[in-house]
Amino acid sequence: MKLIQLPTQQFEQRIAQEMVDNPALEGGKEEQEDFDDNFSNEEYDDDHEHIDTEDINIDEYLSDDDVPDYKYQANNYSSDDEDKQVPYASGTSFNEFLQTQLNTFHLTEEEEEIAKFLVGSIDESGYIRRPVQDIMDDLAFTQNVFTTEETIEKVLHIVQELDPAGVGARNLQECLLLQLDRKTPTAAVSLAYRILEEAFDAFSKKHYNKLLQKFEISEDELRAAINEIEHLNPKPGGTYSGNNKIVEHIIPDFAIRITDGNLELTLNGRNAPELHVSREYTNMLKGYKEASEKSKSQKDAVQFIKQKLDAAKWFIDAIKQRQQTLFVTMNAIMHYQEEYFLSGDERKLRPMILKDIADEINMDVSTVSRVANSKYVDTPYGTKLIKEFFSESMKNDQGEDVSTREIKKILEITISEEDKRKPLTDDKLAKILKEKGYPIARRTVAKYREQLDIPVARMRKEF
Repeated sequence: MKLIQLPTQQFEQRIAQEMVDNPALEGGKEEQEDFDDNFSNEEYDDDHEHIDTEDINIDEYLSDDDVPDYKYQANNYSSDDEDKQVPYASGTSFNEFLQTQLNTFHLTEEEEEIAKFLVGSIDESGYIRRPVQDIMDDLAFTQNVFTTEETIEKVLHIVQELDPAGVGARNLQECLLLQLDRKTPTAAVSLAYRILEEAFDAFSKKHYNKLLQKFEISEDELRAAINEIEHLNPKPGGTYSGNNKIVEHIIPDFAIRITDGNLELTLNGRNAPELHVSREYTNMLKGYKEASEKSKSQKDAVQFIKQKLDAAKWFIDAIKQRQQTLFVTMNAIMHYQEEYFLSGDERKLRPMILKDIADEINMDVSTVSRVANSKYVDTPYGTKLIKEFFSESMKNDQGEDVSTREIKKILEITISEEDKRKPLTDDKLAKILKEKGYPIARRTVAKYREQLDIPVARMRKEF
């Protein structure tokens, strides 16, 4: 069950660790020679820690007629699927980039200490989010620098002159104003500065009529000022090219393709590694059989060898079960959502819960959950997290079960097509959905809208 839960990348790491821990387990294709590298299919004995080596039948252990296949591999595996290390470019960090710029300023020793501390307090978005009083206390306790709030403010203004524009701001308003300060003065820039400085709350709430009245300007003038503001960067730290982060690359566990109108499912070859039991360890057991006298050290060795061989056999069998479970589960999901996978239209997604698939493949709900929660599938419409295909159902006006995903998609489309000068309220959206055959309450519309990360009507308004 633990192996099933692992996504492809972590699964590969688990295999690598197992091969380190168990020398009886080897990877890659095994060379074929004239000897039998198989052993019995006995169940692993929980009490094997105290094996009496005299009771081990080596002949039976090495040459059972019931021969399992340990060289398990998938027929869709190719050399292109080999694990490749993703190179990451090294570079100057964002903090180092800012520290380097400080060298261009003439600062006193105290100011330099404060400036370095302030730069170290800048987060990845480019902000200093701590009050000056707290910074002053930290300087005293951690850097043994005793200063005043006025001095910190003075040095902060120097830090705010660093690139990129807007860095070192304490809030969004200050960040945008710092960027406007560096723009070429024009009527639109000047008006934008006044709006942010004198009426930031009204602007952020898109109360455009209040702005027109307050500044006694025309709609064209306001539109030009808003255009200047919209081209500013609310997160200046995020634009620095050297601000590299290690990004977890998604490796799809499955791939779905459409061939001649039919769906084809394949399992990523990395989920079906070539593993086999070590020939060397098998030969050790053979050597024990052929030895005329068996010392205590040899008896201890054969006990160790048997444990490692049993563990290797169990691990290979577990991988085989994992692959079968993954494929069977995803195959059931694919056919259950066949209309969606053939069209890519999210409105075609059927209501589907974990129990639906569990009943289909006669497995436990927890098994389906382990497959769905952490696995990705490569589809003609992009790489998708499998759990996204699951959704509860609601009744439409015809009494038919429809997926909540379908309703959300229709809601999203409806909002995208609205007149942005007069965005639709949740009440109006509920009425429109009802007219389309989806009778849901206003509070449900609000819940779905929030889940889609769509703001309220007032915040969607465009001037």
